[in-house]
Amino acid sequence: GESRDRQPNKPEHQGVNFQPSKRGQYSTAVDIDDIRAREAIRAGELATQGHLKRLWRPPVAPGEWRTFGLFGADDNSQLDEVLASMPLHVWRTDAVTPLSPHPNDPVASLGRERVEFLTTLTLTVPEGTVQDTVDDLKARETVRTRELAEQGRLIRLWTPPNQPGQWRTLGLWSAREEADLNATLESLPLYQWMTVEATPLTPHPSDPVRGTRA
Repeated sequence: GESRDRQPNKPEHQGVNFQPSKRGQYSTAVDIDDIRAREAIRAGELATQGHLKRLWRPPVAPGEWRTFGLFGADDNSQLDEVLASMPLHVWRTDAVTPLSPHPNDPVASLGRERVEFLTTLTLTVPEGTVQDTVDDLKARETVRTRELAEQGRLIRLWTPPNQPGQWRTLGLWSAREEADLNATLESLPLYQWMTVEATPLTPHPSDPVRGTRA
């Protein structure tokens, strides 16, 4: 199915961590089930409004409760309002990363495989590299990312805030397993200069694209 991204021009934000507070630890199972049910309803409303675009579950330790989300909001104030409107907000802490469009972002909804990975690609250009070499590799990178998007391997690319001289990209990829992802990344012309951090993701039940409640 297609993403319910009704307002594609809204700036995107990623990296919301849902973590139960002490208040949550003393709640009954009935309370938790009720608030989760209301959270699912609210997530559907936010997806229809174009604010909630994706929800995933990353690997967690026993007793840990975390969710990654992709949200659309006009500014930080609107994002705060969106997050505060979710019933589980009372039990969670949020870590937010504003995302800028990446020039090679294919803006796809789904990949060809069931498993998705979130990557942080940090690029370090070796000292003394001539600019022509950098420009050539960047041009080839653009061509390769387009090919990977057409193959259903690359879903999204974003640029997070970077320090001066820093070059980081966040990516959402589709792969059968980690080895398949690694082979995809190794095919990138700029891979030789990259440091890769990859997180496997499973769809959250309320994910607007692949969730069981979508």
